[in-house]
Formats: sequence, C-alpha cells, structure tokens
Amino acid sequence: MKDFRLYDIADFVMDEDFIRWVQRKDPIDNLFWENWLEDNPSRHLIIAEARQIVEFIQLEQQPISTADVQAEVAQLLTTIHQSKKKDEPGAGTEMRLLPASPKKRIRIVLLSGAATAAAAVIILLIINGLPRVTHPNKGLTPMTLAPSASSLTEKDNTSDKPLSFPLPDGTTISLSPGSRISYPNKFATSATRDVYLSGEAYFAIAKNPAKPFRVLTGELITRVLGTTFCIRGFEKDTVIRITVHTGKVSVSSQSPVEGVRESSPDGLIVSPNQQLVYLREVKKFQKILVEKPAFVVPDTVDHSMVYEDTPVEKVFEQLGRYYGINIVFDNELLSKCTVTADLANEPFYHKLDLICKAIGASYEIVDAQVVIQSNGCQ
Repeated sequence: MKDFRLYDIADFVMDEDFIRWVQRKDPIDNLFWENWLEDNPSRHLIIAEARQIVEFIQLEQQPISTADVQAEVAQLLTTIHQSKKKDEPGAGTEMRLLPASPKKRIRIVLLSGAATAAAAVIILLIINGLPRVTHPNKGLTPMTLAPSASSLTEKDNTSDKPLSFPLPDGTTISLSPGSRISYPNKFATSATRDVYLSGEAYFAIAKNPAKPFRVLTGELITRVLGTTFCIRGFEKDTVIRITVHTGKVSVSSQSPVEGVRESSPDGLIVSPNQQLVYLREVKKFQKILVEKPAFVVPDTVDHSMVYEDTPVEKVFEQLGRYYGINIVFDNELLSKCTVTADLANEPFYHKLDLICKAIGASYEIVDAQVVIQSNGCQ
C-alpha cells in the first residue's frame, strides 16, 4: 500500500492514482483524498501545487526525437536558472516547448514554490513518456492532461498600490504590493474555500457556514466563517502576522508548534483587536494586542465613557466589553476603588493609563489580555 505521506510534488504528479483523482473527480477518489488531507493537514500546499501542475500540463502524445528532447530540456533548464535570479522565482513563468510543431507542443505554467519539481517532472515525462491511468471497468487509457474548472487563478501585485478584487464567492481581497494569491475559479466542487497567499492581504469574507473559508500561508492555515482580517507572511519574513478586525478566526500550523496540542482541530482562536504572531524559526505562536485597539460594539452604543465616582470594577468591565479585550484584576482587592474621569476621546491605552493612575495601579499585556496590578484602595 502506498504511503503518500512520504511523497513530494514530483511523486504525486507521476502517481497514477493521484492523476486519476485530479482528472476524473470520481466520488470515491474525492472521499479518499478529502479524508487523507484531514489526517495530513501539513500536506495541503504540496497537494495543491501538484494538482496545479497536473491540471496545467497540456500534451498531445506524438513521437519526439532525441534531438528535440535534448534541445527542449536545455531550454527548460536555462529558463529555470534565469528565474532563480528573480525575487519571485518561477512565479507566473510560461514556457512553450517544441513550438515548431503544434502537435508536439507542451504548455507549462510553473507556479511559485514548484518550479524545480515541475521541471524535473516534465523532463521525465518528455524522456520516458506519459504514465497510463487505470480506471475501473475501462482498462488502461492514455492520460490526457488539460485545464479543468478547478484550476487556480493567480494574481500577483507588482504595483506599488494595494490591488482590490472579488473572489467567485463574493469575498473581497485587498492584495498588498509584492504579494501573490492563488484561488480556484469555482468553489463549488470542494468542501472548503481554500486560497493560497504569499505576502500580505486584507480579507472581507463572504459568509457561508456550510463552506468554511481557509487561507494557507506558508506553514499556517487560517480558518474563518465570515469576518475581516489581515494576514502578512512574505516568503522572506521570519514571522507571520494575522490581525483580526471583526469576527474570529482559528489558526493552526501544518507542523507541531510549541504550546499547541498537535491533536487540537480548532487551533488558536484570534479575536478582534488581537494579533497572532508565528515565529517561523522556533515554530512558536505569540498572541498580542494590536497597536491601536478599536471599538467592537456597534456605533449605536454610547461611547462617551464619562465616570463620576464609579466603581473601577464597572469601568474595567465596560472598557473590556467595548474593545473586546479581557481585563484581569482582583475584584476584592479593588472593591473600594472608584474613578472620576472623562475618557470619551482617549485611545485605549491612554484610557488604561488614566484609570490606573487614578487608583494607584499598573498593568501589563499578557497573552493579549490586560492584567491589572494593584495594592488596592483605602
């Protein structure tokens, strides 16, 4: 029995079972691969890149001379060598092999992160010929590779301004300069709405509880149902940052991470005004508050926050509720403390400073929570 956990991109592209699944989308094959990916979340990106390679290869099998093979392999290797010198190696590079004869032409789109593996696969295909695919009750049939409705669309923002556009499900994205994102032409055939991001993007997700939205960024999977958030994770960055503006997201790693149970299916929950920082080198998560927390309650709620001899317990409760931030303090120790202040137009951290000064306390931020330290009031 095959152990797909040991496969790399080239192995998947050459595997008959994998090719059959990508091409024919048989319900039985779909069920197997959906279950396999659930059990092996760290393989999502490899599977996605392998599927793209299979879907984007077009070939009409014709005899190819040894001289043609050698010439086109040399051309392919030269193109790959040149692409490595660019900031985004292989992204969006299109090569046409054997252009002199339409019947012999191979069209390849090399996608980011898969250029070298794809090149190796194509060289093998040219030299050794295409594998043959078996299918129940149909015997052996030649493999025909052609783009399908599930092919990924890739957008690469090479400008110096954010690029905004909608996805097929109504989700809107603002893609930052120097960033790249790939997504299916249609989301109808999969259980989740998956997109693949390299760089930074702001998402406003179209709600669809029956089909969760997921962003795969490097080692991380961010899962949402309907919210607005920002992800920053360029390939050269040592950290990935996920900032939530509204709603909630869950973030999990495709490999074991310090402080997170490997068996936890939900990952870490990130709420509004929180930012999750993933340190790539040490594979560790750190949850912090954003630099400028904003109100999370509706505009119809009174934001005046004017107090006159008000128990500090009530002040902290209201402050935490308005910003969606947990404020931890000792109720009994602060039971005699009161606050008289007008905090209407003050930013969040200045509000905290003024309250703590009034009661002789201090605070620190621990795991995206505010922890109040005080000796109490007389």
